[in-house]
Amino acid sequence: MTRPTRPVSWINAARKAFESFPEGAQSICLAALTIAADGGKADIAKPMRGMGSGVFEIALPYRGDAFRVVYAVQIGDDLWVVHAFQKKSTQGIKTPKHEIDLVVERLKRLKEALR
Repeated sequence: MTRPTRPVSWINAARKAFESFPEGAQSICLAALTIAADGGKADIAKPMRGMGSGVFEIALPYRGDAFRVVYAVQIGDDLWVVHAFQKKSTQGIKTPKHEIDLVVERLKRLKEALR
């Protein structure tokens, strides 16, 4: 039996940020989200360390820029996109702390809202 595809829901701020990505980057990320909604994991998605289980980060290098989309699969019935941003930092692959803090805060608020 195949699991039904889960709806993909967006936190408004994440959708707004995502819509500023170049079109090509958007379509690659959307394809990865679709795989996740179907219960899989795209090659460009990886568990986000320190967030507990079920939180993943899509890491997309695209034309010299780096784009990130963070989603959670264990909150409610939907797959929730909680954050999207262009990584400007040149300090290696680490996600900047303020971005991580934002993810933590949004996850907390989302869990409370869906209780």
